[in-house]
Formats: sequence, C-alpha cells, structure tokens
Amino acid sequence: MGTDGDAPGGETLGQMRRRGILHVDMDAFFVAVEQREQPELRGRRVIVGFPAERSVVLSASYEARAFGISSAMPMLIALRRCPDAIVVEPRHHLYYEVSRQLMRLFADFTDLVEPLSVDEAFLDVSGAVRRLGASPEQIAAQIKSRIRSELGITASVGVASTKFVAKIASTRSKPDGLLVVRPEDTVPFLHSLPVGALWGIGGKTQEVLGRLGIHTVGDLAQTPDSTLRRSLGATGLHAKRLSWGIDERVVTPTREEKSIGAEETFAVDVADDAMLHAELLRLAHRVAGRLRGQGVAAGTVALKLRYSDFSTLARSHTLTVPTDSAQHLYSAGRQLLAALGPRPLPVRLIGLRGERLSRSAGAPRQLSLDRTEDNWRTAEEALDRVSERFGSGMVQPARLLGERRPGPQRDGRTPRE
Repeated sequence: MGTDGDAPGGETLGQMRRRGILHVDMDAFFVAVEQREQPELRGRRVIVGFPAERSVVLSASYEARAFGISSAMPMLIALRRCPDAIVVEPRHHLYYEVSRQLMRLFADFTDLVEPLSVDEAFLDVSGAVRRLGASPEQIAAQIKSRIRSELGITASVGVASTKFVAKIASTRSKPDGLLVVRPEDTVPFLHSLPVGALWGIGGKTQEVLGRLGIHTVGDLAQTPDSTLRRSLGATGLHAKRLSWGIDERVVTPTREEKSIGAEETFAVDVADDAMLHAELLRLAHRVAGRLRGQGVAAGTVALKLRYSDFSTLARSHTLTVPTDSAQHLYSAGRQLLAALGPRPLPVRLIGLRGERLSRSAGAPRQLSLDRTEDNWRTAEEALDRVSERFGSGMVQPARLLGERRPGPQRDGRTPRE
C-alpha cells in the first residue's frame, strides 16, 4: 500500500504527495467573535447559546471546555458542570459577516478554497507555492497571522499532501496551532494515532476493531483485507486506504449551501396556535436574515414539527419566485401549519427552513404595486444592521413584543468547531 502506484481516480500517490493542502479551522469561532467584541469575556468560561433548559451549547471557550463542555451538549448539563459560565446569546449575522471576511482572506492566497462550514475550509496552495515563492508551511503561517491581525481571532492549521491528513493535523494542533505533516512523515504520523482518528470510525466500529485487537491506525494498516472486509465490509477497506495516507479527493471550491434553517424546542410543549405563530415569525426573521447575509434566496419553504411523543413530520411548499423576505417565509410557514389540520398532540419543536437556494442577485423578484413590499424589505434590512451591531433580539417585530415565549432551544444549523 505504500508504493507510488496509481490511486483511484487516475492520480498517482506521487502526485498526491506534491499537493499542498491546508485545513484551516477557527478556534471556538462563535465564542472568539464574542470575545473580540467584548474583551471582558477573554479568559472567562463562556458559552454561546440560549439559556434555556432544553437548549444546547453552540460554542464554548477553552476555559469552559476544561469542565467537559462541548458543542451540542444540552445546556442543562453544561451549566451543571460549570455553574459560573457566562452564557451569551448567539449573533449569527455577526458570525456570518466574519465568515465572509475569512473566505475573502483565503481567496487572496488561492482560488481553490472549499468551505466546510462558516469557520473552516480546505485550501489547495500548490499553485500559490510557485506564485508566492513560499512553502505551504510559510503560507499557512501568513494566513494565521492575517486572521489574527485583521479579524481579531485565532485559527489552527493543518498542512499535508491530502485533505484527510490536513484535517487530522489541524485538530491535533488546537488551539492556535500549526502542524505540518510532510509526505515522508505521513505514514509514521498516521500509524501512531488511535484508530478512532480515521474518518468513518465511530464508537461502534471501534468496538468491532477492538475485539480484533486493532487499537491504532498502524494496527489497522497491517490487518489483512479479508479480515476487514468480513468485519466491516467496504468501510474497513476504505479505512485501510486512509491508514496508508491514500486520499485522492481534491479541493473543490464550488460548494453551495443547500438550505438555511432554524428551529426551536419549547421548554413546555405547546398546543396554542398563537404561540406557534409567534415562534414561526421569529424563525422566519432569523432564516431571512441569514439568507440575506449570504446573498441567497429560497425557492422552497419547509416546516418541521416534532410532537410531545417525539414523532416528527415535515412539509414543504415551492414558491412562485425565490424569496429572502421574513414576511414571505412566515406566510408560507403559516399556510403549511394550517394545512396539517387538527394536531394530535402538543408541539415540542418547530422549525422553518429555506431550501432550493439561488443567488439573490440573479433571482427574479415578486412584482407588486403594493408599496408595503418595499417597506417590509427596508425594515428587515434595517433589522439586519441592528442585529449585526447590537445582537439579535434588540429590535423585533411589534407582534412579538410581550409575547409569552416557552423558551428557545437551538439554532437549526449545527456549528463546526
């Protein structure tokens, strides 16, 4: 497996070794942005999320992580582990603006940028090495320096000849680190790691491998194909290829987000239509703000409901023209809710999502002689600016003022940190 033969896809291992791949990952991104905006939070135990029993942690500072707190952990458990943690409600418009600045910064070095989420991306700097006359390691150091000086946050960077190894390297260099795995060091580096470091090897797979005496990547690399095929099927053979550093995937810069959504889990199950409508309106404004922030419009609106018995259903409606307006999203969401008819049980969770996204600049707009259409758009864009500066919730539609709110749970997007 360690020879210089052909890799699947027509690329030789020698060609893969000549690539310069970076995986750049922000450190505790949401928290870092909040600490930049509020310097008094630096060095403190900070959690970004909603302070409600059934909410989850969106991001945690490294000081909070020392208490075992991690993203997606229930807030109730997180605050039990660290009662004096400071909980900061998320400001997604701000995070997306910093993300856009980050991606523009990457573009100064290479056109081959593959965003994985708002706070991480793969970069192929093979061409930049020749153009800039710098090594991948030097380019990575320049990127880290500019992120710190221009954006006021830190990043961890892994440098390798493949995406897979670069990703592992960035993870192992956190926080604020830079780890270079040279081609000749790739196999020894991988073989020293626990087998769970490989993509696709989760807890259950580790148990299967453990029963076979396979605990490290090196153990797996030396295991016969027939044994892996019998125990894990194609997954085992794929993992073995990774164990030898074989990853033929290239950096693909054309990755478009397929949907943008948000959802709320209530602290108390809800049967009241007025409360569901109020939550739909909040969600519509949250989703519309993100659509505008990313310069896209939704061609389909999807509603998600989870009942008190945890049964879940989803319904969607395709719009005549794409929209980034909260009023249009809200209207479509209400229609979908009404079309469900009498609900058999109270609602535990409600979500709204914009799908079939297209670029706003090229998307047709609904023509109307009603001036309120333009007035709504102007008002919503003003809300965006206020939210970016002061945080979400500082200004909201009059219909939401004074509403009883059973309590938010989480944003519909899963952060990657």
